[in-house]
Amino acid sequence: MSNNISLSANKWQFWIDRGGTFTEHRRPPPDGSLVTHKLLSENPEQYRDAAVAGMRHLLRLSDGEPITPERVECVKMGTTVATNALLERKGEPTLLVTTRGFRDALRIGYQERPRIFDRHIVLPELLYARVVEAHERVGANGEIVETLDEAHLQAELQAAFDAGLRSVAIVFMHGWRYTQHEAATERIARAVGFRRSACRIALSPLIKLVGRGDTTVVDAYLSPILRRYVDQVAGQMPGVKLYFMQSSGGLTDAHAFKTETRSCPGPRAASSAWCARLRLAAFDRVIGFDMGGTSTDVSHFAGEFERAFETQVAGVRMRAPMMSIHTVAAGGGSICNRSTARAFAPGRTARAPIRGRRATGAAGRSR
Repeated sequence: MSNNISLSANKWQFWIDRGGTFTEHRRPPPDGSLVTHKLLSENPEQYRDAAVAGMRHLLRLSDGEPITPERVECVKMGTTVATNALLERKGEPTLLVTTRGFRDALRIGYQERPRIFDRHIVLPELLYARVVEAHERVGANGEIVETLDEAHLQAELQAAFDAGLRSVAIVFMHGWRYTQHEAATERIARAVGFRRSACRIALSPLIKLVGRGDTTVVDAYLSPILRRYVDQVAGQMPGVKLYFMQSSGGLTDAHAFKTETRSCPGPRAASSAWCARLRLAAFDRVIGFDMGGTSTDVSHFAGEFERAFETQVAGVRMRAPMMSIHTVAAGGGSICNRSTARAFAPGRTARAPIRGRRATGAAGRSR
């Protein structure tokens, strides 16, 4: 999070790391000292959400008492809700709508073979639960090869909706440039009942069906989960400025950020922090470890951040500006005071000048 502490006279800021195992709070009071607090991220018998519960503990508020802007200036949060939902396959059941004849394009992918001599290839589990092949086709130069059959499409979407699916990803051939059929499909899906936040078309005009399709499916799969979480947190602190960490390492307003920018904020934020510190120490080649509760991430830095490239989280391809981060294992961790190496146990509050921290519960590489 930001290192710049700018506080009103009698107001607090909260910096929160909502990980898969633990949720950690840091509160810079007006006197300049730092208070840290740590809770289990999931403890439904005690509280609904660890981030809000921790703030109430530190503010000495009773359960259910709202957090108001009169006491809190802003809240800055990094969360692995999206990453963990992807790793654990707990996203929204999703429908894929694609051009007729291409229902298996995302399953086939690019035929990448990282271990070329393996005889038994285990493909990652698909994120979408059902496929609808739309009767449509737009040529590479924008010519209409087959007009979209809206009646057939509406019937198929209605059947999927009646079967319980509430999220839809729409990816058509050459839709990166010629969007009329995807836009029409989105309109029909909303008319059927698919929510606006869960009706996803291509996020960016990038060529190639597979990469664009994978990213769109991930967005449809995770957006409802994240939107529910954001609304849940924001609803318990009406009027308080709430910011979330993005995969770029920067903060954005809670209601403005998108799934493709927030799927892997923990490793990116941690990497940005230690890279900035190590630059000051004149190191230009470093390997870093982020030991989280759901996974352990290994990242490297060699002089400059790498440019945008494709990588994977839990076997799913995505594309975004990112450092080289690779998930290797699961673990667990805590906040430590770097000067004393004292760990803070879950639920314990301590006062200490924290100079270093690492994100827990972070997971996976992002694209």
